[in-house]
Amino acid sequence: MHTPEKLLLENRAWSAEVSRKDPGYFKLLALEQKPDFLWIGCADSRVPAETVVNAQPGEIFVHRNIANQVITTDFNCLSVLQYAISVLKVKHVIVCGHYGCGGVKAALQPQQSDLVIANKWLSHIKDVYRLHQDELESIDPAKKLGRLIELNIIEQVYRLAHTSIIQSAWKHGHKPTLHGWVYGLDDGLIDELIKLDHNTQIHPIYRYAD
Repeated sequence: MHTPEKLLLENRAWSAEVSRKDPGYFKLLALEQKPDFLWIGCADSRVPAETVVNAQPGEIFVHRNIANQVITTDFNCLSVLQYAISVLKVKHVIVCGHYGCGGVKAALQPQQSDLVIANKWLSHIKDVYRLHQDELESIDPAKKLGRLIELNIIEQVYRLAHTSIIQSAWKHGHKPTLHGWVYGLDDGLIDELIKLDHNTQIHPIYRYAD
């Protein structure tokens, strides 16, 4: 697909094929969405959320950014999270990163002065590195990128648990489960790294008083 026109042609072909198989498909889909999952994934074009889990439109509410981060000053991500939890009442929130992540790889390098905005975004991954520096500097250098990718995913799941949105949901009876997944580009398989639920003990420094 080398041109926008090609994308539009493919869209029309796809729509026609779906309608041929199920004439009422789009009318039913247009009525409402009731996804059970919120997917917070990497913007990498090789990891399309619905494709890698063979999901249909309407099954997954999706937010993507560079290196699948949950940053507590990012109103885009937080508004998606709030809507998914408070309105859609999703049952699961998945942070899915992937091996070979270019964002994490870039965070391991010195900052580039011409990428001012990207530097600010990647600084959060550098914080993950600093938090786990002893482990990362004690392992085989060839495994450092892969391990930082895993640790970044795990830290994002904890960041979710530290938000007022998740803690309030857990306190008031809606109990979404949080998952940290990593996707392998070389085999297409997903592994779960961490799972937190409403029974998770939040560190006191991150707890909300009400």
